Amino acid sequence: MNKSIAIGTDIGGSHISCAAVDLVSGKILRDTLTERAVNNQAQANEIIAVWAEALSGALAKVPFEKVKGIGFAMPGPFDYVKGICFIRGVAKYENLYGINIIDAISSSLEVPEDFLIRFMNDASAFAVGEAWAGSATKANRSLSITLGTGFGSAFISNRIPIVDGPDVPKLGCIYHLPYRDGIADDYFSTRGLLGRYKNLTGKELSGVKEVAALAASDRIISDLFTDFGDKLGLFLAPWLKKFKAEIIVIGGNISYAYSLFGDVFEDRLKKENCNCKVALSKLKEDAALLGSAYLLDDDFWKSVQHALPLM
Repeated sequence: MNKSIAIGTDIGGSHISCAAVDLVSGKILRDTLTERAVNNQAQANEIIAVWAEALSGALAKVPFEKVKGIGFAMPGPFDYVKGICFIRGVAKYENLYGINIIDAISSSLEVPEDFLIRFMNDASAFAVGEAWAGSATKANRSLSITLGTGFGSAFISNRIPIVDGPDVPKLGCIYHLPYRDGIADDYFSTRGLLGRYKNLTGKELSGVKEVAALAASDRIISDLFTDFGDKLGLFLAPWLKKFKAEIIVIGGNISYAYSLFGDVFEDRLKKENCNCKVALSKLKEDAALLGSAYLLDDDFWKSVQHALPLM
């Protein structure tokens, strides 16, 4: 029987989302969508058990004989080739350090030995999803970014993440690039926005949603978003031009406040002679599910393998 279904899986900081994806149509089979909350500081066996429970829920809703395998959109550090977790020094999933996730999941699900389990960086999975079935489908070269807890990014050429070469930064991402007194991730992220607001006012806010809701009545917040958009455009324009990106796709929690900084961002790109199109993510949280499921496409897998060790 033709195996045309893959289980796409997004591992978030405190949750797992997974769903069956039709590899022919590029559509998520909605009735299979399964989510579970995860205690990211639990012991390894507890985390794996929750992941396996969610995956079992999705697998139970499709004919198993049609399932080609499971693709994971996984945060790093991670060995995306061998499936071994190397997360350490952050307050999430540290107890998975050194564990072979392929073996752990295969054992928990009791799948056959030839059942495929593959991995890709979560930001790359988001970008691949957008290139395959989202806002960047008509572009050969794109940059997709996620503005949220961190500053995720991936440069894409013909659906393949570009992780080295003269047209992209080292590792094919931009979060680690020097910016002001730190790195870009410190500034273009939720904690960056909230931190600057606290420095100016002494007040703590809970998240971007609360910040955005106050923008109409708080000039400080309005000015912060204006500054955010302008600085983001200045920072990204040189790389967009160097890569010859046709479009930049923006996702993540901060993208929901795009009306507060989008015009300034796009104006800055134009001032920097960057004619790249700008689009908000159409897929939102679905992008990583689709991108991870696409790992089970044979042609894509052959083309992306060389990039995995550098993600």
